[in-house]
Amino acid sequence: MKNRKFSGFSLIEVMITVAIIGILAAVAIPLYSSNVMKSQMNRVLSEIAAYKSAFEVQLAKGSSVANVDLGYVPSDLTTGNVMTDVGVANGDGSGRIEVTMGGRAHPNLSGVVVQLVRDINGVWVCTIDVSGASGWRSEYRPDGCRVL
Repeated sequence: MKNRKFSGFSLIEVMITVAIIGILAAVAIPLYSSNVMKSQMNRVLSEIAAYKSAFEVQLAKGSSVANVDLGYVPSDLTTGNVMTDVGVANGDGSGRIEVTMGGRAHPNLSGVVVQLVRDINGVWVCTIDVSGASGWRSEYRPDGCRVL
C-alpha cells in the first residue's frame, strides 16, 4: 500500500486563524474609528483657524466679517454654506468664527459646534459645544480646546 501525503489545513487550524483575525478586528476597529473622529475634529479646527488672519484684517479695517470677506469655503465636514456667515464681529473688538459639524463628518460628531472666540484683547480661544452630539467622548477633543 502506498503512503499518501495529505496537504492543506485542518479544520481546527482554520478555526484558530479565523478566531485570531476576529480578535484583532475587535480591537482595531474601535481604535480606528476613534482616530478618524479625532482627525475630523482637528481638521475642522484647522480649517476655521485659517480664517483668523482675514478676520483680524477685517476688524482692523472696520469692515464686515462676512464669508466673502473672510474667503470662506464650506467644508464637507460641516453644515456651513456660503450664505450663512461663520464670522461674527462685535463692536468692542471681540468676535467669533463658528461652524457646526455635519455633512460627511462621523455621526457621533454631527451637531458639535466648534468656535474660535476672540476677546477684546485679540486673544483667540477654541471652544467646543457638544450639547448637540449624543456620541461625543472627551478623547475627540483637540488639544488646546475647552469643552462647554
